[in-house]
Amino acid sequence: MKAVSCVELGPPERLQLVDLPDPEPGPDEVVIDVAYAALNFFDTLIIQGKYQTRPTLPFSPGGEVSGWISAVGSRVEGFTIGDRVAGYLGYGGCREKVVARAEALTLVPEELDLDRAAGLIIAYGTTLHALADRGELRPGETLAVLGASGGVGLAAVEIGKLLGARVIACASSADRLAFARRRGADETIDYSREDLKERLKELTGGAGVDVVYDPVGGAFTEQAVRALAWRGRLLVIGFAAGDIPKLPLNLPMLKGADIRGVFWSEHARREPQAHAAELARLFDWAVDDQISAHVDAVLPLAETPEAIARIARREARGKILVRP
Repeated sequence: MKAVSCVELGPPERLQLVDLPDPEPGPDEVVIDVAYAALNFFDTLIIQGKYQTRPTLPFSPGGEVSGWISAVGSRVEGFTIGDRVAGYLGYGGCREKVVARAEALTLVPEELDLDRAAGLIIAYGTTLHALADRGELRPGETLAVLGASGGVGLAAVEIGKLLGARVIACASSADRLAFARRRGADETIDYSREDLKERLKELTGGAGVDVVYDPVGGAFTEQAVRALAWRGRLLVIGFAAGDIPKLPLNLPMLKGADIRGVFWSEHARREPQAHAAELARLFDWAVDDQISAHVDAVLPLAETPEAIARIARREARGKILVRP
């Protein structure tokens, strides 16, 4: 089978397309013929050794996949050959075939295309856990989404609306903001041209925002914290800007505010029942077209380096997939 392999840590152009033996499932595993592997921002980091997960070399990027089961381990129940599935792998998805533990997979309804299913789990799973669980977002509250046109940002705009919030999309260009508004954002802020803190204050009549969804980090985090409302919540999703911010702790003290970390993959591991319920909710929403699971581009497997580079350059509007 063909696989994209990270044989040495570094930028995307160092990835190699290689031939590997077809995998065989263990007793609790299945083999998936990959229809699509979905890429995420952390793929730009994991291939450089800059992510909290550091796989042994060589490995394939791609944290989530969709496809068809082609082999089933002896102890597996609930799945059969030919089933359409999607799953979170962590890494290893950019291959023609992957092995996965059955417990990591979700059956894909016939009404849902496999391309949308491939990119649903990480971005939307992270976001539903962040907003509903960690953020305790309530109907009528105001949600500010930083990086609103990327994969997790788009998910936050859509899920924020479904949860009844007034959504302020924040991004770095007019076209990114227009995209977010088409996906349901009520207001927009171009933080490459406008002062983020002041505009958030203006758009909330001086009261501040209730919840900030922050996958960006860098200098924008402190500005967003300064614009929080009383008892506001900052959700720490990631650091796409590259810098991990250091906050003056008097800011959350004076606002009675919370800084809440969101570590979705650990949540999925430690709290599997809650995670399963969240996935069921997401797949129902996707079937009903209440969330878009928008696919920005599908590239051939051999062009995985370019797919990851597009994410690193922040060109993605939604998800970028690769297809064997």
